[in-house]
Amino acid sequence: MKRIHTLTGLLAMGLFFSSCSKFNDDINTNPNKPTVASGTKLIANAEFYLQDMSSNAYGNLYPQYLSNTTFTEDARYSTVYFNYYTWYTGPMMNLETVINSGSLDIKEGPIVNQIAVAKILKAYFLWHVTDRWGNLPFSQALKGKDLVNPVYDKQQDIYTGIFKLLDEANASIVVAGGNIKNDFMYNGDMTSWKKFGNTIHMLAALRLSKVDPQLGKTEFNKALAAGVIDNNNLNFTYRNLSDAVNQNYWYNSFSILKRKWYAVSKTLVDRMKPFNDPRLAIYADKNLAGNYVGLDYGLNSSVVVDNYSLLGAAIRQQNSPVYLVTYAQALFAQAEAAKITWIPGGDATAQSNYDLAIEQSIRQWNNNDVSGLAAFKANPEIAYDATNGLAKIATQRWVHLFMNGYESWAEWRRTGLPVLNPPADLGKPIPRREAYPTLERSVNTANYNAAVAAFPYGGADDLNARVWWDKP
Repeated sequence: MKRIHTLTGLLAMGLFFSSCSKFNDDINTNPNKPTVASGTKLIANAEFYLQDMSSNAYGNLYPQYLSNTTFTEDARYSTVYFNYYTWYTGPMMNLETVINSGSLDIKEGPIVNQIAVAKILKAYFLWHVTDRWGNLPFSQALKGKDLVNPVYDKQQDIYTGIFKLLDEANASIVVAGGNIKNDFMYNGDMTSWKKFGNTIHMLAALRLSKVDPQLGKTEFNKALAAGVIDNNNLNFTYRNLSDAVNQNYWYNSFSILKRKWYAVSKTLVDRMKPFNDPRLAIYADKNLAGNYVGLDYGLNSSVVVDNYSLLGAAIRQQNSPVYLVTYAQALFAQAEAAKITWIPGGDATAQSNYDLAIEQSIRQWNNNDVSGLAAFKANPEIAYDATNGLAKIATQRWVHLFMNGYESWAEWRRTGLPVLNPPADLGKPIPRREAYPTLERSVNTANYNAAVAAFPYGGADDLNARVWWDKP
């Protein structure tokens, strides 16, 4: 969190010296309470949290991208309760301040665009947390000290709120001459923000495929028609830097802390190596014998194995980027939408989007190098076919979403594809959600109990209850 403190400190210093320069004009001016808020600096502060949505061991263990080389309890689901407070007190509180501020600085870009970006990011963070925990504070959230014990809204209502935020943002964005300052995700470009907002709208709509397909179809098509990410240059990518304050999470783990705790899983390697998947050389390092070998997922800590491939060096450089929402991801969504008749074209459209998604995924991961692409796509197990279309789409989406684990885990829960199995000796299923922080039981008891009682398919506050869209 050092980089967040640094930004806050610089902001405070800037406000102080700016105010001091006007001291003689108005001796009653409070230098620590500016009359105009810096909305774009609050947005930038919120953006610092984005890497954490992907760079997380638990998120990448649930969909079995990684296997622990030591301390294997994480892959055996020993941690049940997870804390969501930071998402509320950090990025979402910053964004809520922008949305509700009546004094944003027009010099930082059109105020409507500052608010629109804040709404898009708020929707994105909300989508992330509700897909992990399910029912959560929403309508009464982000009130600060005015309301410290908010009720939990049903996830269905949170999704309605997410769609509303994204609709409002899409309708209000001014593209021409509308860039905003201090934005390091899209450098203030509002065309990019508009397409990103519509893309997460479309992807969130697809989550409803089992629980409310009619609403999902309507929201999906609305977002698609409004314009989504349509090339890899528009990928929503967190770009780490070659400095200690802004470095890649996995670089810190492997190179600074010297924790070579994560190998690529046998589950993943067995889905890639037999077909000469061009992405495998990026995802994994060769072992000491010069081979790609996945480590069995969730081994008991008493089992000793030393012949495996570690997480790929290309993904854990100090400045390695983190891919959050991508063109290929949008194409896989459109392929599935065609297959389930949400958009026209049937299998022909599904196949064209599927083929292009694989190509763009390989271009994204391999620095635009498509060597081996044609041979890879020609494999019968990879080539699209109508009979197994949904399974093919889901499996290749899973391969593409490597190291974007929480998103991949959500898609696996929704579709059940590809087929994943928990460790054979564990006696526990793969988690369906993360449990609430234990503190809620004592500080927000009534609302906590009501939230658990409202789980759509029953169950206790544990890893096995299902969120609303995860319909059995």
